[in-house]
Amino acid sequence: MKIIVCVKPAPDPKKWDSIQLDPATKALQRTGIPSVLGPLDKRALEEGLRLKEKYGGTVAVIAMAPPSARENLIEGLAMGADEAYLLCDRVFAGSDTWSTSLVLAKGIKKIGGFDLVVCGTWSLDGSTGHVGAQLAEFLGAWNVSLVTAVEAIENGRMKTRSQIERGYRVMETPLPALITVTHEINTPRFTSLFGVMEAESKPLRVWSAADIGMLPEEVGFSGSPTQTGDVFMPSSKRKAEMLKGEPEEVAREIAHRIRRAVG
Repeated sequence: MKIIVCVKPAPDPKKWDSIQLDPATKALQRTGIPSVLGPLDKRALEEGLRLKEKYGGTVAVIAMAPPSARENLIEGLAMGADEAYLLCDRVFAGSDTWSTSLVLAKGIKKIGGFDLVVCGTWSLDGSTGHVGAQLAEFLGAWNVSLVTAVEAIENGRMKTRSQIERGYRVMETPLPALITVTHEINTPRFTSLFGVMEAESKPLRVWSAADIGMLPEEVGFSGSPTQTGDVFMPSSKRKAEMLKGEPEEVAREIAHRIRRAVG
């Protein structure tokens, strides 16, 4: 079974106060800010590893990210992934979820066939929840969102349990497929010292836009149909008036003002 786990390294939340916005593009300036794997990234990887342990096969971890994300992919290899792929190119900067999904799809197709792609439902920074569904569309794969359990895989079909508004939904889906997972699906394992040492000998490939057959105009700001218009802090001002007097008098005055306000 070939499992591919998509992760989205994001700026370390402890350093978010240091992140600046480019005044022209409104894009985040992350230079010098270390990146981390978010909680859902680790749960997606943990689920891929558990499925490998149960059904056999391989797990590859892939990310579209700056060069600093190499350390995050090494962490994924240390957890137990067999190989890693970093899609890294300056032309990727400014990509929205559509463009990001397209880049990931191109990278996954270059890796080769797959049985299952696993993603976190949303990333630690953008938290849009768009990439999983868009990636499934680009890959032409079945998509199951908000998965809390993969109950069984047999005879080319997968049985999953997904979170819905008032309970759970159980679905049976043909493979190949893509799932997005929630916090409830598992608890990620700790990385062992042996895993860290072993990670250094596992393959980690870095691919540019040209390597996956993408033109500069297909990615980044030029290839993104959505752009940030403006970013601002909303101001909220309220006029307060302190009423004085006995409680009964204040209550009558408040009631009077409410009746007058509503007509």
